[in-house]
Amino acid sequence: MAGYRKLGRPSDQRKAMLRNLTTSLLEHGKIETTVDRAKEVRRVTEKMITLGKRGDLHARRQALSYITKEDVVTKLFEDVAPKYKDRQGGYTRIYRIGPRRGDAAELAVIELV
Repeated sequence: MAGYRKLGRPSDQRKAMLRNLTTSLLEHGKIETTVDRAKEVRRVTEKMITLGKRGDLHARRQALSYITKEDVVTKLFEDVAPKYKDRQGGYTRIYRIGPRRGDAAELAVIELV
């Protein structure tokens, strides 16, 4: 099955987890998670930043329907997106930081460039 990773969760839990991770990344600018989750969050975050670059009312409402905090949407449209106005994608960077103690899952840091 191509297109996305299931991440070992039912679809409702997976969508909620990706919404929360995306909100946290846009709020803090950097989060630590597993590599597979980071790669999925990258896809969604880049779409949200593209909506922020559009900047119209419809784009803001679309972002509000996905991101869980209103102040993060305001930050996205007023601070984050204007930083990338001349950039054609590639708004995030993923660093691998090694295995997690306990279950040896591969950890990564995802951050806004």
